[in-house]
Amino acid sequence: MKKSVVMVILVLVTFFVISFLTNVLGPIMPDAIDNFKLSLGLAGFLPFSFFVAYGVMSIPAGILVEKYSAKPVLMAAFMLAFGGALLFALFPGFSVFLISLFMIGIGMAMLQVVINPLLRQSGGEANFAFFSALAQLIFGLASFLSPRLYSYLALHVHSGDTGFLIGLLNNLVPAGLKWVSLYWVFAIIAVLMVILIWLIRFPKVELLDSEKIEVGQTFRELLGNRYVWLFFLGIFAYVGTEQGIANWTSRFLQTYHGVDPATQGASVISWFWGLMTLGCLIGLFLLKLIDSKLVLLVFTSGAIIALLTGLLGSKEAALIAFPLTGFFASVMYPVIFSLALNSVPRHHGTFAGILCTGIAGGALVPFVVGGLAEIIGLKYAMFFIFVTLGYILSIGLWAKPIIANATITLKNKE
Repeated sequence: MKKSVVMVILVLVTFFVISFLTNVLGPIMPDAIDNFKLSLGLAGFLPFSFFVAYGVMSIPAGILVEKYSAKPVLMAAFMLAFGGALLFALFPGFSVFLISLFMIGIGMAMLQVVINPLLRQSGGEANFAFFSALAQLIFGLASFLSPRLYSYLALHVHSGDTGFLIGLLNNLVPAGLKWVSLYWVFAIIAVLMVILIWLIRFPKVELLDSEKIEVGQTFRELLGNRYVWLFFLGIFAYVGTEQGIANWTSRFLQTYHGVDPATQGASVISWFWGLMTLGCLIGLFLLKLIDSKLVLLVFTSGAIIALLTGLLGSKEAALIAFPLTGFFASVMYPVIFSLALNSVPRHHGTFAGILCTGIAGGALVPFVVGGLAEIIGLKYAMFFIFVTLGYILSIGLWAKPIIANATITLKNKE
């Protein structure tokens, strides 16, 4: 297929939007808890509503792409995101927020399934690795920026500032719910993406066997393989770890160290995602030198130490340690995913679909932490994350891939 610069740019923009909409929930959690007068247990339903959508939609989305092609699925995904964001912006309340997050989550799950095959085909298979790495950088940049947009809006909406955007939001957003202005912005971004996709002519995307999801006998065969379940739990544990830290850190800092969630708390979460992006770059380099299982063991150990320091250390230590957990978590997802696919000889597309449903771990772990916090307090409830980190650490010990990652061997010239 002829390469398309326009399509590559569209996919990269889509990566940015997915991250921008997804990873802002952690910084706004303290405001949602205070404004809606939620217990920590009820607050745990917020990330649950979003990430459970991945468990529901990942495999059906793959089937939809094969049946209807990429363009209608992309448009439907952004329409769902638009509808969810607008619904909450118009009717801000806890129950509506749960419905909104589920709708946005369904849309984001659909997008995740579409964009990788589209990027491979529009950028060319020979350039796929480069564009995939670039997409991850853009994903990380968006995660770094979205908490800063939250801080900007929290400081300027209903503060006496003038200007077209702030003036418009002042009229749309209740004074006591300034953070809801984010969802007006999200609704605008989503509808602009629908219009953009509608205007662009799409190529026909031919899925590789490694990208197709097969049901029936193939599915049953994979579910009979214990390594499929073990690696599914690995992805489940990773996303649960990531979201457990990202969603509860700001509230933890507010509760135990008096940190303002709209400024310093949002900055910590921003750096959590920023250092995760930096860690991805360093991880790519290390994976060319060291066996991936050893990289996983070292980085997971670092995450355990950083999280323990954040939970038990001083305010100054916590402000550094929590972002560092993002750095150490950076290699976990790609290493677990690659170890998983390299551990089965065939049906990689269907296996990848099963693994993607493990993203629902982002629903369960923050929910469990919130429930435990009602009983033993948030500090000790966050120790539950060590369970998922411990499981990830174990993968570096028991994984036996058929194909190991290629490393550079330095030899002396004779």
